[in-house]
Amino acid sequence: MQVRDEMNENPMEIFQNEAPEVAKAFNGLIMSLVSTRGLDLKTKQLIYIAMKASLGDEIAVKAHIPMAKQAGATKEEVVDAILMTLTVSGIRGVATCLPAAVKEFSD
Repeated sequence: MQVRDEMNENPMEIFQNEAPEVAKAFNGLIMSLVSTRGLDLKTKQLIYIAMKASLGDEIAVKAHIPMAKQAGATKEEVVDAILMTLTVSGIRGVATCLPAAVKEFSD
């Protein structure tokens, strides 16, 4: 019997393995949002990082920083996006996500 080490697995991989049809529908929703034309991809990534930081979701923030960088986001823009969460969500997002975000730009 194979035991899974869920603590070290990618949460999205677990989602796709355990609920492939739901994951497929979720991915379709994401692709629909990516293809809208009101905002450029960099701005969308910065907004997403800010929203996830406001929830203290360090995993999502770390996952989206490479996408934001690829879309042209700078360290300063990502830092500002995370700092914007202070007035809405308090210090939690900054405390949990800012260190990881800065580290992603120092590697």
